[in-house]
Amino acid sequence: MSLVDRAHYVPAKRMAYQDSPQTIGFGATISAPHMHAHAAENLLPFLHPDAKVLDVGSGSGYTLAIFHHLISTGKGKVIGIDHLQPLVDQANSNLVADGLAAELKGGKIVNVCGDGRKGVETEAPFDAIHVGAAAPGIPQPLLDQLKTPGRMFIPVEEQDGSREQNIYQVDKSETGEITKQKICGVLYVPLTDAEKQWRA
Repeated sequence: MSLVDRAHYVPAKRMAYQDSPQTIGFGATISAPHMHAHAAENLLPFLHPDAKVLDVGSGSGYTLAIFHHLISTGKGKVIGIDHLQPLVDQANSNLVADGLAAELKGGKIVNVCGDGRKGVETEAPFDAIHVGAAAPGIPQPLLDQLKTPGRMFIPVEEQDGSREQNIYQVDKSETGEITKQKICGVLYVPLTDAEKQWRA
């Protein structure tokens, strides 16, 4: 993470290094740095140099940069998806400002506009999937697009009426068996559709 300057990814530069989430516009936020570190550490066993990584809700582009640096010594590729084109454009501008223009141009980092709940089937399967917003369950397309073996890091809003959110580590074994482990309680913006986020 020391290779990625968070000041390139937040509107309020004076608050760039505070360990807190910040709004980036369009109802989206950039998570606190400790959560990004937690996600990267959790997915690290699957972030080998030739890994393919999916970042759902790529937002500011910050996690795209982090994952890129973790796999940059090989043929690996990081794919981001966000459902608002202005956020995709903003993230790409942030990545260029952070010195990653060549990686965008060369396809080592790809950031597209679309419904992240459906993944990016044309780029699947993924060794690692990071989800940056709370889903009301684990989207089946993301499970389907997870490699065998592979790991997903995803915040989930429990559907028991409590509105509690928890991070889940979702592993797919070499035989395709799915195991889920609850890691910790969190508070994320919801993984929603584009229309609802525009209204936000």
